[in-house]
Amino acid sequence: MPELPEAEVVRRGLQRWVAGRTIESVEIYDPRSVRRQIDGPASFIADLTGARILDAVRRGKFLWLPLGAPEAETSPAEIASPRHALMAHLGMSGQMLVKDADLPDERHLRIRLTLSPACDPDQPDRPLPRELRFVDQRIFGGMFVDSLRPTDDGAPGGQSLHGYPLVPEHAAHIGRDPLDPAFDIGRIQQRFKASRTGIKRALLNQGLVSGIGNIYADEALWEAKLHYEQPTNTLGPRRSRRILEAVQAVMGRALEAGGTSFDSLYVNVNGESGYFTRFLHSYGREGKPCHRCGALIVRERFMNRSSYFCPKCQRRR
Repeated sequence: MPELPEAEVVRRGLQRWVAGRTIESVEIYDPRSVRRQIDGPASFIADLTGARILDAVRRGKFLWLPLGAPEAETSPAEIASPRHALMAHLGMSGQMLVKDADLPDERHLRIRLTLSPACDPDQPDRPLPRELRFVDQRIFGGMFVDSLRPTDDGAPGGQSLHGYPLVPEHAAHIGRDPLDPAFDIGRIQQRFKASRTGIKRALLNQGLVSGIGNIYADEALWEAKLHYEQPTNTLGPRRSRRILEAVQAVMGRALEAGGTSFDSLYVNVNGESGYFTRFLHSYGREGKPCHRCGALIVRERFMNRSSYFCPKCQRRR
């Protein structure tokens, strides 16, 4: 499943290629991909047709595109405080691809948005592709229009260009992610101290810290030299800060590498894969020597998935 760095790569692509453009038409090829739309496919089409995409925002693994009226009709107040957004959840296999209209449709194309003409700001003579396609092989993801509400702390809802202090109703329950400028390490440390759960369970708790999945949890724990079952209430200030800073560092490096792609299901908006798999230290390396001490990496069952760790570097204390 795409995690925070993969979602951020997609967000940056949407920011460059889609923001500021008007949705001219909407086509739905599989209604299951809009199953979260309250009034169904017809409402989805009506809500989006003619709407202008103002920005591209992400918190954790959640992506949304704040919507306004077409450029000529958008008031300054609406630009400053949009009321609705197009939510996109990638699920296990969702892809958001920006494509030229003359390119063939993907096999698992579920939704097509035709966008108003625009040119690349870096190359004014180069027209941008006219279509935003939602492709999803397993149909665990989807798109829907959601209402925006003010953030609890007044800070921007997530990573974005305009920094709207707004968040969709369906994303308001999740915590801020480690790459969010408003991420508060001290607050998370306090919640660690008050709980009695294992550190990896805490990292995967999207209500506490969003955007961390199995891959980056294992990689951050390896970097911080912590066992995945280490109880959070046994971590002192230095060790709890170390794991949170390790998460930030790992995700930052993954973002620079374009994310982690194990197969063709995760790609950016141009269909390109990330290459962070080349730099993994623990995840997926069962039986291979630890890059730090040479001990063989171990895999154990954990929450219907796996945990990879070094038994020498990451002993439970």
